Amino acid sequence: MLHYRRYDHSPHAEWVVFVHGAGGSSSIWHRQIRDFTPHYNVLLVDLRGHGLSQRREDEAHRKPYTFEEVSREVLDVLDDVGIEKAHFVGISLGCILIRTLAEIAPARVQSMTLGGAIVRLDLRSRFLVGMGHLLKRVVPFMWLYKLLAWIIMPRRRHRQSRLLFVNEARKVARREFLRWYRLTAEVNPLLRFFRERELATPTLYVMGEEDHLFLAPVRKVAAAHASSSLAVVEDSGHVVNVDQPDAFNRLTLDFLRRHAA
Repeated sequence: MLHYRRYDHSPHAEWVVFVHGAGGSSSIWHRQIRDFTPHYNVLLVDLRGHGLSQRREDEAHRKPYTFEEVSREVLDVLDDVGIEKAHFVGISLGCILIRTLAEIAPARVQSMTLGGAIVRLDLRSRFLVGMGHLLKRVVPFMWLYKLLAWIIMPRRRHRQSRLLFVNEARKVARREFLRWYRLTAEVNPLLRFFRERELATPTLYVMGEEDHLFLAPVRKVAAAHASSSLAVVEDSGHVVNVDQPDAFNRLTLDFLRRHAA
């Protein structure tokens, strides 16, 4: 079972489940907790090999590393807490896991808020992933992670987001990092499937205007899918919930209120 933290507001309140990205942990949501807990029950999950879920590492090694398998581990947490249905909020790779959840268990997903979403890898992104595969065995993984973080979040105002993810990545074991990195081999076919298959689940994309690698493909998907909408946040890069937490919280809370059960 993954490690999780819950914040109970009321037995009658709806649940919001936060899913972090690769190399992060549930601690990246600390600027959301204060604004969400007065209105919702909140669940923060540490993904396999991240945060306090590293304590379950031996069990995780016996399981395959696929987006579906990791997503099912999040469902196991919902079952443990007794959550039948929830709003899901994700960032970066966490958005892919939430989208996978909506495929394998649509009745459990009331809405999706996808921040810094990855819906397509363009030529630059594929080149970076390919270089990472070539170098991951010979270059210290923290060097590789710092380089990727700088490429994805290059501006001075992204510094806080870069430092947060780099510091969290330091806590991830090297072999765990390599297992997660192997998932990039299956990400492009999966993203193509997601782009072609529209779900009825209400979806809000919250993207930074400076998310130079991933914003343009999201614009196309949000325009093509009737159940999706896009909010672009000024002065923000890829990790929009850290760069502009007030705007992210306001946009997400407004969206959740519109899609209450």
